[in-house]
Amino acid sequence: MAHVYSLPEKWLPIAIAPSGTDLEVGVMENGDVHALVFPVHKSGTSWVDASTKERVDIQPTHWRKWAEIR
Repeated sequence: MAHVYSLPEKWLPIAIAPSGTDLEVGVMENGDVHALVFPVHKSGTSWVDASTKERVDIQPTHWRKWAEIR
C-alpha cells in the first residue's frame, strides 16, 4: 500500500493554483493554515477530491504540490 505525503514546500496563494494536478490545499482557521488530508484538483472555480472525483465544499486560501511516495 502506498503512503502519501505532501512535499515540504512553502504554501502558495490559492489565486495561482494550477488546474489538473494533485494539490494539497489549506484553509485558514483561527490564523493558522490547516491542510486537507487528501489531494484535490482545481476544476474551474470548484475543488474535487482527486480519488473520488466528488466536489469538495471548501474555500482554500493556500496550496502546494502533493506527492505520493511508494
